Amino acid sequence: MKNTLETRLGLFFAMALLAAIIVLEMVGGRELFRSGPTIRARFNNALELRAGDPVKMAGVEIGRVTKVRLVDNKVEVAMKITQEAGVRTDSKATIRFVGLMGQNFVAIDFGSPKAPLIAPDALLESMEQADLNSLMTKLDGVASGVEGLTKNFSGESFGNLFGPFTDFLKENNPKLTAILGNVQTISGQIAQGKGTVGKLINEDALYNSALNTVSNLDLATSDIKPLINQVKMTLNGAQEVLDDVKAGKGTIGKLVKDETLYRETTAAMTDLHSILSKIDKGDGTVGKLINDDGFLKDAKMTLQKVDKATEGIEDQGALSVFGILVQQLF
Repeated sequence: MKNTLETRLGLFFAMALLAAIIVLEMVGGRELFRSGPTIRARFNNALELRAGDPVKMAGVEIGRVTKVRLVDNKVEVAMKITQEAGVRTDSKATIRFVGLMGQNFVAIDFGSPKAPLIAPDALLESMEQADLNSLMTKLDGVASGVEGLTKNFSGESFGNLFGPFTDFLKENNPKLTAILGNVQTISGQIAQGKGTVGKLINEDALYNSALNTVSNLDLATSDIKPLINQVKMTLNGAQEVLDDVKAGKGTIGKLVKDETLYRETTAAMTDLHSILSKIDKGDGTVGKLINDDGFLKDAKMTLQKVDKATEGIEDQGALSVFGILVQQLF
């Protein structure tokens, strides 16, 4: 091959083309030559997302990020996706990362099957992902807290914490030993059935007595059930009577509900009050009989005369009285 100017130019252009292909591959430039819509999403933080980072749906790459810019105090990410991706209008975009040092990418969920496909240059709803730096800061804070806690629980701290308790055990060792001995003795006596508690636990008399009591209660409840049923029947009957009274049925119901009786009773009470008022004033025959003292005197005199007449009759005898009567008649 001749080392001519044309040859050198041809090699230069070939290398430049190869370099351009490599650069386009690295930054996702090949997506520019694919057919598909460009959609947008806005986030509060881009999380180091750059142009050329992949766009994935369920882990499958469906496009690339073409532009990252600031719009209206938000980070707007433009993405070119394939036509067959099937991104819906209710799909949501999230910036995620693979591992702690991995590459960032935009994840888009499926959305609902009934939602229409998203239009080109449409704004997709987004969800914020936790910032890795904030997570690392929180983890650092937790690690610092754990480190401080472990420092606080050093050998000296444990000694200060449990020192008083150890001294208490040393000072009261004989007393504690005696208490444990007494507890052991009492538990042994209970296990042998001695004492009230031991008898309650070990003897069957308490169990039999409780069983008999429960049996007697069962019998008592069986005897009470008919009485309860009778009381229920009585209450039901009383309820029926009350319902009839409320409905105005029967004599009591009519007395309670019928206004005619109320009016007649009111009129009768009014008349009675008027009559009693007249009697109290001395009007009429009854009023004069009650209030006039002359009538009482006349009645007394009449009774005295009758009494004298009867005494004269008793002295004459029955035949004389009969004779007088015959004379008067004939």
